[in-house]
Amino acid sequence: MNELALSRRAFMIGAASLAAAALAGCSSEGTGTSPASDATAPDAPAGSPDPEINERVASVLSAAVAYDDGSCNPIGCSSTLFVAAGWHVFEGLYELDLHTYRTELGLAAEIPLQVSDLEYEVTLREGAVFSDGSPLTVNDVCNAFTRNRESDFYAPLLSFIQSVEAKDASTVSFKLAFPMGTLLQERLALVRIFPAAQTDEELNTLPIGSGPWRYDTIDAADGGFITFVPNPHYEGAFPATCERMEWAVATDDEARTQLLCDGQVVCAEAAPEVMADQITESGAVVDYVPGMNVPFLMFNCEKPPFDDVRVRQALLYALDVDGMIGRVMAGHARPATSLLPDYFRGYHRAATVYSYDPERARALLAEAGAADLTLTLRVNDNWVRLLAESVVGDWNAVGVTAEVVYLDQTALFADISEPPKKKQVLPFDAVLCPGDPSRFGNDPDLIMNWWYGSNVWTLARSCWAYSKEFDTLADLLQEARAVSDENEQQRLWNQCYDLIAAEAPLYPLFHRETATAYFEGRLSGYDPISATGLLFLGTTPMKESDPI
Repeated sequence: MNELALSRRAFMIGAASLAAAALAGCSSEGTGTSPASDATAPDAPAGSPDPEINERVASVLSAAVAYDDGSCNPIGCSSTLFVAAGWHVFEGLYELDLHTYRTELGLAAEIPLQVSDLEYEVTLREGAVFSDGSPLTVNDVCNAFTRNRESDFYAPLLSFIQSVEAKDASTVSFKLAFPMGTLLQERLALVRIFPAAQTDEELNTLPIGSGPWRYDTIDAADGGFITFVPNPHYEGAFPATCERMEWAVATDDEARTQLLCDGQVVCAEAAPEVMADQITESGAVVDYVPGMNVPFLMFNCEKPPFDDVRVRQALLYALDVDGMIGRVMAGHARPATSLLPDYFRGYHRAATVYSYDPERARALLAEAGAADLTLTLRVNDNWVRLLAESVVGDWNAVGVTAEVVYLDQTALFADISEPPKKKQVLPFDAVLCPGDPSRFGNDPDLIMNWWYGSNVWTLARSCWAYSKEFDTLADLLQEARAVSDENEQQRLWNQCYDLIAAEAPLYPLFHRETATAYFEGRLSGYDPISATGLLFLGTTPMKESDPI
């Protein structure tokens, strides 16, 4: 498998032919992220010279994370923070190598065995054990899939499963509602396995998995810590490499940067571009990997005048995205020319591209009778707040007045996460927020279904699910899933991209490079990923005096 692995800088090309490569011969012994790959990394300053800190790093893998959102419950987990934590705590039947997006074996002993057009069997690897010492069983797998199929966020992504049952003590039987072709293993990797015996309270506070690490403590509030200790029963390819892993939750860019520069952590997520000089002066490096971490605008498509597509389009044409990228991102992003970035598998340049065109914006607003539009913009109080001034200024230049309200992740969606009652319009105009569904994979069907499927995003956030265009998109996506010819599938996806761009119920402004800051001399086998979240499988912390 190693010879087939792509570097992190090559993964985003992700040609469909590579993504569809068979899993035969790929086992957990040969994943694409080899801990030995950085064995010849150049020397680098090690950060804080404090002897106590230096002695501690060899036994603790310390990091600062940028998000404090969501729940640790693995069922339907959409939290940026806990999806990443879950990569270390849980296993799936199959695993995505997040550097290459190639599918590899996890709890499954082999690739799915096709019994018929719509029936597959998966055999579990022998001896898998949860971190509490209890054996992992077929029942645990079936329960995890059943619970996730009932969850708000994952149900649309798992709608291809008609039933999942235990065939025998080591085999899970999947009956599909429709063919999934080469996407099957990638989608099965979405579900993380936990003990069926765990209660909802336990899953919400300290869930158990079979991965290399287990949760020790969880305080995911800003300023808190998530701590991990090794799973003594883990026998997979990436055992824990030290005595402890600690993630400091620091949503503030300055606070997170200071933790790194002071040497209190060896790695920091979402390194702010405006602080890159400060980071490098401390002896750390900033690694930029092209990805799909996007700031998006979402509109209330049931509330006039945002129910008029001309208004949504005008508000996007009014934005000088190139200027934002230069001023705020220091050039580390690309303007959106489609839902997907142009280096992603399945990319198609959309028929509608929102290049900066204030005159067109004014004309569309006038046509829609909204020339003197006033709105309230909800802004997620994280890195996207840096964009708010530019957005409001560009809108003001075309006659739109916007009041900005900054909210944390919980407050941002607190009153727009339940489908509205009949004839009730949800109480918001527009939202500016970041998102990155590529942490679940780079499968175009999954990414489109994340924001535009029949789920909380379209039913209770953008409220776009009540339009005829939503029905058209759902039909196209379903048709694309059922075809086996890649060219025909791409043709149908292209229609989807065009429709999404034209309707713009929720649409990216640009595709940001993922910036991760870390001390090269204190981490062996570390390779940043393009998706949001930190991944330390196979990474070993090192003291300043250790050989690189």
